[in-house]
Amino acid sequence: MVKKFEVEGFESFKAKAEELAKNGTLFVLFSGSKNEKGESWCPDCVTAYPVVMDGLKEADDDANFLYVSVGDRTFWKDPACVFRTAKESQLSSVPTLIKWGTKNRLQEDQCADPALVSMMFEE
Repeated sequence: MVKKFEVEGFESFKAKAEELAKNGTLFVLFSGSKNEKGESWCPDCVTAYPVVMDGLKEADDDANFLYVSVGDRTFWKDPACVFRTAKESQLSSVPTLIKWGTKNRLQEDQCADPALVSMMFEE
């Protein structure tokens, strides 16, 4: 069973990703932060989330999955947003799904494509 973790903000992401990457394969989903109803402000993130969760069934049992909330819309839209500028993440959009430590990355509507998501988790 894939182990799932959730963090909010860049420093929490960095620390958790470092820890989890030592223990097998790590997949990271960057998404707009959720409101009080538990829904992301980002419509593409809302669409992609169930597809990614379903695709996780394809991943190795020893894999780790980290859901990262990048902040509210205003924070994310700032060109200087740390998730955009930091070498660790270099995001241009949310949602973004990354197989950590590789160049494999799905962005925006690719994250809502079951075939692409399955391929990402199967590799």
